[in-house]
Amino acid sequence: MRRFPGVLVMVGALMLATPSRGAGQISPGALSRPHRALEGATSCLKCHPVGSKTAMDGACLECHKEIGWLQQQKRGLHAREARTRCASCHPDHAGTDFNLVAWTADSLARFDHRRTGWELDGAHAKAKCDACHKQAFRVGNAAKLAPLGSKAAWWIGLETSCASCHEEVHRRNPKITGACTDCHDTRAWAPATKFDHAKTDYPLIGKHADVVCEKCHVARTGTVEPGKSKVDPAFVPPRSAECSGCHKDPHQGRLGITCSDCHVTTGFLERKPGGFDHGRTRYPLEGRHLSVQCAKCHRSEGQRVNPPFATCSACHKDAHAKSATIASKVSDCASCHTVSGFKLSSFTVEKHGLARCRDCHVESHGDQLAKLAGAGSCESCHKVTAWKTSAFVTSRHAEFHLPLEARHAAVACGACHGDKRPGLPAFTVTQALGTAKVLFRLGSAECISCHVDPHQRRYATCTDCHTASGFHPATVDLAAHAKLGFALEGAHRAQPCAACHEGMDRPGAGAALIGAATKPATLIFTTGKKTCAACHADPHGGQFAARKANGCEACHGVDAFKPAARFNHDLDASFKLQGAHAKVACGRCHPTETDAVGKSRMRFRPVSPKCESCHPAKTPAPPRLGA
Repeated sequence: MRRFPGVLVMVGALMLATPSRGAGQISPGALSRPHRALEGATSCLKCHPVGSKTAMDGACLECHKEIGWLQQQKRGLHAREARTRCASCHPDHAGTDFNLVAWTADSLARFDHRRTGWELDGAHAKAKCDACHKQAFRVGNAAKLAPLGSKAAWWIGLETSCASCHEEVHRRNPKITGACTDCHDTRAWAPATKFDHAKTDYPLIGKHADVVCEKCHVARTGTVEPGKSKVDPAFVPPRSAECSGCHKDPHQGRLGITCSDCHVTTGFLERKPGGFDHGRTRYPLEGRHLSVQCAKCHRSEGQRVNPPFATCSACHKDAHAKSATIASKVSDCASCHTVSGFKLSSFTVEKHGLARCRDCHVESHGDQLAKLAGAGSCESCHKVTAWKTSAFVTSRHAEFHLPLEARHAAVACGACHGDKRPGLPAFTVTQALGTAKVLFRLGSAECISCHVDPHQRRYATCTDCHTASGFHPATVDLAAHAKLGFALEGAHRAQPCAACHEGMDRPGAGAALIGAATKPATLIFTTGKKTCAACHADPHGGQFAARKANGCEACHGVDAFKPAARFNHDLDASFKLQGAHAKVACGRCHPTETDAVGKSRMRFRPVSPKCESCHPAKTPAPPRLGA
């Protein structure tokens, strides 16, 4: 039995009301407002079935199915602590305004949330009750079973997953899987204290450990939320595991694409012991140069330098004081000496004019060099120390209309001039190649003579957009894009190329040799999407479809959709905002409605300009009697 002001309530039993209230009544008092539909003598057995005292609990759960479901799932306060009958904590017949849940003024603040099976820790411990217990977050099955309109039911229906209350900021990154708690804790969203980069495929060591996450993990989609200016970081692996994916190559591809062969993450100027291969440069180290310390050539007054190397005299003093001449011209050291040692002269008999190579050796190149005056001599490319070690250096290739730069400099001569030519068409010339099986004059020096054109000859010159450093990235910048008929301004600058040009993000997109087994994806880059509606959905639901003059740009700029910076209500609408109207919020006159497909939109037209459409006339009061 529990006493309340002015009422005596006997739970589970019926008491006769006061006779002055009517001898026919058999209720101990009025029901509370949530149960008022059960008032009346004919409804008693709906809550008080005949049988044991516990039978009433079953009647309670017939209506409050959400409580029964929680008990079955062993979740929440009722499943953990409800060991007595329902009426022992929630009595009724105490009046219409009686609160069935006995919260006191400060009991909410003192409530131990651990009793529900969900401990409030971190930032959750500081949150107010109604910050979480509100209708928007009631997404669980218990909320669907709760009686409609029951305010007490607002305490149930919440789920324990982070996404049930918090926005999933990584939702556009399908590669990010797992639970939020794998990286984050309840103290704060950032930083992600549980995330360990060392467990990924790219541990952060050296100077990488001090770099902020967004420097590497920028948004790959380039999308910007309406009303926001910040691009959401995309915490997925960068496109390339090589240094060149983030860092500019100061060597312009001349030394290959794997920076880690020579450099370490503790600093760019720190060289990996034994990692640097000088043979990949334009000046391979041979002979006695192999034993020279790097600083002897690459340091000058404490500064790093790249010394000239076209002549020996650029580094070495001329021991002959310019007296060593050939054909009355001062010769460089290399005319008589090699890098194996200065004292061993390489001044050959052919230089003495006593013999020519052709006098003893068969012409290995057929008659290809017969028409080249001077340059066709054997010694222009070969030394007597070895035939196969050609003296034809990369820099000389520029004399024949195709400078070998960047990645071309690393290609072996036979890859283009040899009879095998993997990935390239076979030679069609009829002249004899000689025993060397090498063709010097290949004809066209255009890119498409060796590489597949993924653009299908849409552009005249490959070098307008690409360099020899690599097919990716192209050199098309904002200025170049504007010349193509569509200037990238505002939020469009953040869009990656693949967002508009299909095929760029497909595997295999890039340069490939004509005879390669895998052909690159076709990249035509044609698009008819030059209007806003071609790419963006109409948030106005076609309200302005009949408007012929201008388009979206009449009201909106390219920096952001909101606010409509170009819209002027006095000039662009038939109703000028004057006086008090200038301070009224848009939503007061332009209501939010649901269109035919169920989407919410703000109605801009038609809106009546008449005063009475927003300000209805007041109804006059009825006349008083006797007036």
